[in-house]
Amino acid sequence: MRAYNRQILSDPSPLSVPLPPSPAVSFDADRALALARDTFDIEARALLALKDRQDERFAQAVQAMLQCSGRVVVMGMGKSGHVGRKVAATLASTGTPALFVHPAEASHGDLGMVTPGDVVLAISNSGESDELAAILPALKRLGVVLIAMTGRADSSLASHADITLNSAVDEEACPLNLAPTTSTIAQMAVGDALAVALLDARGFREEDFARSHPGGSLGRKLLTHVRDVMRSGDAVPRVPPDTPFVEMMREMTRKGLGATAIADEQGAVLGIFTDGDLRRLIEQGRDLRALTAADVMHPNPRRVRADALAVDAADLMELHRITSVLVVDAAGLLVGALNFNDLMRAKVI
Repeated sequence: MRAYNRQILSDPSPLSVPLPPSPAVSFDADRALALARDTFDIEARALLALKDRQDERFAQAVQAMLQCSGRVVVMGMGKSGHVGRKVAATLASTGTPALFVHPAEASHGDLGMVTPGDVVLAISNSGESDELAAILPALKRLGVVLIAMTGRADSSLASHADITLNSAVDEEACPLNLAPTTSTIAQMAVGDALAVALLDARGFREEDFARSHPGGSLGRKLLTHVRDVMRSGDAVPRVPPDTPFVEMMREMTRKGLGATAIADEQGAVLGIFTDGDLRRLIEQGRDLRALTAADVMHPNPRRVRADALAVDAADLMELHRITSVLVVDAAGLLVGALNFNDLMRAKVI
């Protein structure tokens, strides 16, 4: 036991083992900036050249995707796979049902995600990806339309494809001309071009985009209606016109809107009274106890329909420099109230 302990003590601790020295790194700030600028120049030239490489086959690809009864299934390995995921996401968010299937996983069961009504967009700069090549016969047996996006028109992928999109580049931005840089930018650009052409052909509008992005700012602005964020029911401050001033103030305090509606028994809006009106009355030195709601209300106040967009209510309040607005239905009867804070909580503004 003692010998064993002596051995443990004599062995160097893992923390005490000296690490090999790091290789010397020579950093040249001017060279780094020059390489950055070269990268931009090379990729910009590649994109401009890409424009002239597109022909009727691009239009054929768009038409095939438009006529697709299923989905656009995007595939790609390595960096092309990363591009493919983005292309699929862009297509899906702009009106073209799409998903990404990893070619390697497709060989082990995920090919079941592809149906005969789908269009497959296979992305490979070389066109010789082993994982894609392995499933090409199965894709052909399914009878799907196969669109290849590749930098080599004479590749295996191109020879199997029904339509080939040219994403060739003259050089990579990588100084070694090895790392996929310019080629992935080209693939991304062709994917974006497909998405733009498809959304235009489908008549895709802002409202459609918002439905695909309900969590984004545009989605909130185009999908949120006044009825979704307004105060309703007993939360709406409301008094009849003959209400004594003190009782009206109690109603405003209870509801915490900073204003109250004055409405008749049927719900028709007669006026509004706000905190700002109260300050002005105090400055005038009037005897508030002798007043009623009808005496101090602003008649014919600004109103907004419950089915209007919340962003329109925000614009109305900003235009007229008011912080609260009453909400009415199609018949003009009071159904709710809304203030600036309600819109902020809903992230409409």
